[in-house]
Parts: sequence; structure tokens; C-alpha cells
Amino acid sequence: MKNKHVDIIPIGDIDDRVLQRLAITVDRCFGYPCRINEAWEIPSYAYNPDRKQYYSTLILKELCGGVKNDSIRTIGVTSLDLYIPIFTFVFGEAQLESHCAIISLSRLRQEFYGLRSDDTLFMSRVEKEAIHELTHTFGLTHCYDVNCVMHASYTIGDTDIKSDQFCKLCNHTLLSKLEAMMKVI
Repeated sequence: MKNKHVDIIPIGDIDDRVLQRLAITVDRCFGYPCRINEAWEIPSYAYNPDRKQYYSTLILKELCGGVKNDSIRTIGVTSLDLYIPIFTFVFGEAQLESHCAIISLSRLRQEFYGLRSDDTLFMSRVEKEAIHELTHTFGLTHCYDVNCVMHASYTIGDTDIKSDQFCKLCNHTLLSKLEAMMKVI
């Protein structure tokens, strides 16, 4: 476990304070140290001019194609507004039991909604969405407990209501998955 990392890949220009805070959060939550990689350029191939958004699944596919051997997981972090075809937008995306996830900071900012900036609220949202998406990569699905970090977020209000903690069932499931991984590593 000591040799494995979670890679954080900024996509576009991301504030270093956000990346450093994510590294601490991910290490605390999953027990793996983080490595912040060099920023990727904005993926023009994923841009949909009709929607004025970026198709997250295409970016996620590229992230998964670049996973390093010593990475246990990879999370892309971008300020781009992301979508998948069946939703107006997504805060993030991950494939169950894959190695990659992506989150968007765009709609996590108060300014997106025409409100005054609130760094504390913004960072809380970033942490919740990063934990949520990375946990999907360990095989956990959405939780019915509205307080659990694994509860689905379809609106910013959903993100604000849930905590950054797991319910007992999700916590037990995640710990079991992490223990099983340690035996394999």
C-alpha cells in the first residue's frame, strides 16, 4: 500500500489550494497518499458546442487510458462544465470498479448560481464530490441515506444536504473493499 498512490490530474488551470486540500481529503478517506500531476490541457475533443459543455465520459476514457502502474486510482479535476447525454450536467463521473473518476468544480461554486463566493462551502462541496466519485471506483453505488456521502447529487442542494461521511453500511462496504485490495497489492 505504501507504494501505491491516488493520482490527482488537474484538467485546465486549477487552484493549487484546491488540489492540496483534495490530496489531504483523499489520503484521510481512503488511506492512500496522493500525487498531484501536471495539468492536462483542456480537451477540445470533448466539447459540445450545442450544449456549451464538455462530455465527461470522453475525458474519463482518456484518464483511464493514462493510469500509471503505481496508481491505485486517478481523479481528474476540472473547472469545465461537464455533462452526459441523459443529464443536463454532472458534478462528476466514475465507472464502478474502474480506476478513474472526474469531478467538475464549475457548478460547485456559489458564483455559478449568481451568489457571493463562499470558499468554505465550495471546498466542502469539492471534498464531497471527490469522495463520492472515487468511492464509485471501489464498487459502491448510490446510497438511499440522504446524509451519506454516497447519496446521489442531482442538484447543488443534494450536495449541500449530505455529509462528507459514509453511513454505517457504506463505511463497512468500503472498508471491506479496501482490506481486500490490500491483500492483493
